[in-house]
Amino acid sequence: MAKKNESLGKTLFVVVALCLVCAIVVSGSAVGLKPIQQKNAALDMQRNVLDAAGLLEADTDVVAVFNERVETKLVNLDTLEVVDSANGQDPVAYDPIAAANKPEWSTKLEKSADIAGIGTRENVTKVYLIKGADGELATAVLYVRGYGLWGTMYGLLALESDMNTVKGINFYEHSETPGLGGEIQNPKWVAQWQGKEIYGDEHASIELDIMKNPSQENHDIDALSGATLTSNGVDNLVAYWFSDKAYGPLLDKIRKGELNNG
Repeated sequence: MAKKNESLGKTLFVVVALCLVCAIVVSGSAVGLKPIQQKNAALDMQRNVLDAAGLLEADTDVVAVFNERVETKLVNLDTLEVVDSANGQDPVAYDPIAAANKPEWSTKLEKSADIAGIGTRENVTKVYLIKGADGELATAVLYVRGYGLWGTMYGLLALESDMNTVKGINFYEHSETPGLGGEIQNPKWVAQWQGKEIYGDEHASIELDIMKNPSQENHDIDALSGATLTSNGVDNLVAYWFSDKAYGPLLDKIRKGELNNG
């Protein structure tokens, strides 16, 4: 009986020791790989920004083009002031999506105003300003998101220097149905966005619509076939993010060339 107990004790000791060793190895690997993961995530976002702005080709040196052409700014959406850092993070490290998920760094939206179904809006956003060959502002890339059929769709929308004409859009993360709502990533559908205008005359109202049988050439985008809720979700995210509740006042400031003075 003593030998059986002794054997059981040894077995438990080996199991516990093995678990501890595995835990240490896994924890050590996670810590050791974190800088690499962060670097890859930053590179992926740079690629998404260039893609939305129409600057990504098969042979593009993403880091070189991004560093040469793109200026990253943090802007307080309530005061419209440019800030050097947010929540202890510089413009490179700051993640507006992560900030939106923290109550102390975001604003809870009233249900009646939350047409995009995002729940909260980050207090400080990140804006990518892209210079043209003449060194002047050519494109601004903004974060957008909204609820589709199955979850939140995350994207980047690029505007030309008039802060009205769409240069491109890139939905880089979503959980929509492949072949239906997932077609928000289809290059043919994405190509429809280029040249569309978000606002009407004097930027008084949002005119861009995702709809069946488009009627306004300058504003309408053909809805996704068989994906009504996804199309509505995209329409709603545009209606929210480019309203006075979100980017509207910021775009006015950029349009007037005043953002650098924030």
